[in-house]
Amino acid sequence: MKRIFFWVFILHITWFLVFIITFPASNFAEPNLKLKMFLIVGVTIVLVLIYYFWLRHFPFVKKAGIIIRETFFIAYISSTLYLLLGIIFNPLITLTQVGSILQGYGLSRDYVSYDDMGPNIKLAVMASEDQLFPDHDGFDLKAIKLAIKYNKRHPNKIRGASTISQQVAKNIFLFQGGGRIRKRMEVFFTFSIEKVWTKRTILERYLNVAEMGPGIFGVQAAAKKYFNKDAKDLTAAEAAQIAACLPNPKRLTVKPLSRYVAGRYGNIMRQMRNLAGDADVQALIR
Repeated sequence: MKRIFFWVFILHITWFLVFIITFPASNFAEPNLKLKMFLIVGVTIVLVLIYYFWLRHFPFVKKAGIIIRETFFIAYISSTLYLLLGIIFNPLITLTQVGSILQGYGLSRDYVSYDDMGPNIKLAVMASEDQLFPDHDGFDLKAIKLAIKYNKRHPNKIRGASTISQQVAKNIFLFQGGGRIRKRMEVFFTFSIEKVWTKRTILERYLNVAEMGPGIFGVQAAAKKYFNKDAKDLTAAEAAQIAACLPNPKRLTVKPLSRYVAGRYGNIMRQMRNLAGDADVQALIR
């Protein structure tokens, strides 16, 4: 089993590195990310070779190496199985949801099928978070370039360019915060879900696991909490209000309507009308 997953890992990481090489955005949203990725891989290969040809002959180093190897493969195998199960199932639990419980916000969620979400909330989150979602391969080049320019001008106020796919990778496989280390891991998992899951699956997972209020996860729980109705029955305005709180769901409230949400959801509705005529968007929200 380990040997099988070892070769799966080799193929997986090779595929990922080819993607990194051919990706047209030279810096992603982080300066020199390509170079840093290759340095990490290169240093890892060098350390493995040094261990195999020299250090493993020292008993205590060999024991440490075995522990590291076993830990790595447990983590990789677990995440790979989680990735494959995600084709069919919503995640049993996420680190963000566990964090919500530990922080005292609780956990309110009610997973629903894609068909039971209704078109308005699907359109609203795309209008709010990722208008090129049907077309990109996990990374929005235009948003990345704008973020790079903005971050150069405002080094103390960094702006991200996360797509829905990147947010799904973070919400299901990783954790909130974590800085650049998490962002680099996020690139790998974003690449993986885009290759294994369909756009429909990615959007369904997003709408079921995204936090939409303190301790409120998923559109069904949010629709029940804020409007006492099912997600499929949300109006365009109600869906836009929920989408408007996504950048910071613990601070930006729908009920009572915070100033930011009140100001932003009208713009989201305008963007929804603009996107509604796109054939790719229509095919995805039906």
